Amino acid sequence: MRFGVNYTPRVGWFHSWLDLDPALVSEDMATIRSIGADHVRIFPLWPLLQPNRSLIRPAAVDDVLRVVDIAGQAGLTVTVDALQGHLSSFDFLPSWVTSWHDRNLFTDPKAVSGQIRLVRTLARELSSRPHADGLSLGNEFIQFASARHPHRSQLSADEAERWLTTLLGAAREEWPTGELTHSFDDDLWFDDSHPFTPAHALLGDTTTVHSWVFMQVGPRYGSGHPALPLFARYLVELARAWGGPRRSIWLQEVGAPVTYVPNNDAPAFITDTIAHLTGLDGMPSARNLEAITWWCSHDVSRDLTDFPELEYSLGLIDSTGAIKPAGRAFREVVDAARDSASTHAASPGDQPRFVLPTADPARRSTTGPNSELFDQWLRMALQGTVPELRLH
Repeated sequence: MRFGVNYTPRVGWFHSWLDLDPALVSEDMATIRSIGADHVRIFPLWPLLQPNRSLIRPAAVDDVLRVVDIAGQAGLTVTVDALQGHLSSFDFLPSWVTSWHDRNLFTDPKAVSGQIRLVRTLARELSSRPHADGLSLGNEFIQFASARHPHRSQLSADEAERWLTTLLGAAREEWPTGELTHSFDDDLWFDDSHPFTPAHALLGDTTTVHSWVFMQVGPRYGSGHPALPLFARYLVELARAWGGPRRSIWLQEVGAPVTYVPNNDAPAFITDTIAHLTGLDGMPSARNLEAITWWCSHDVSRDLTDFPELEYSLGLIDSTGAIKPAGRAFREVVDAARDSASTHAASPGDQPRFVLPTADPARRSTTGPNSELFDQWLRMALQGTVPELRLH
């Protein structure tokens, strides 16, 4: 199993793409490597890469490649997100899809043609980089289709599938060997009305999972409840139920938000979350789970304003570059997981099985953290047995 972090630059946050400082990136990557990470996920900003639909800035693409190379020099491999999109409550959209040029991000032919152009460019340029693992379409880009988004792009489930297959297909033509993925939040698994459904999680080379306890588990159970560090394991089991026994899974985001995990509790939360996934808790490890990528590398600096409070303390490393207790806990549990990987491997048939109540996406909330299924799964997990979930 691979262990990594989502890279949040310590100086300037993602605004640092405006005037990239390779020396700072190099320092960040060296620190990331020192806490046991073997890979990073990076997030260039869409408006900087493509300020006009027909203009992809060579200098901005060169900056992406430079960061990939710097990470490689530190001993890290890299996945690049293409359409940013959305990051930490802020949306980053180019002017050619907003305001007077307002376009549906998923169905407007001009908007999609521009996205294809960018995805092709990044995939082509990354394909020759030895330390580049793959390309993700964007960070939780499907949130733009959510009913709760203040400026929603509406579409049907069929249109959602067409958008995904179109962009993933364009990337595949340019990068036949890259790992191509897309990412999403809880809405795909639990929101009955969302046009992106669990079936869409099976598009791309691996199923990605983003585990955030502030969505439903935290509000239901509160800080300190053992359900919180088990939630990532539940989502991985749910992803496996939908994807089948052979499809690989990437826990692409998991973090310790201070709203439900106080800073003093973060080291234990990190240790317990990874232990539940890797078998360090004495139970079989999660099957098909290939990578865990923590959110995030560095805290957002207090010099930057208007972020949700939790964003200022999510990092394993603080905004000065010092490794936090959370970072030390990450390093220790990752070392332990690597040392004991073969000991705690999952064996087919050694888990009790729960069948999902329905495969109907209009009733997917029946598998959510407020459901009877989750209650039953959690009770058994707390007793020391992680039930396997099955679609049928």
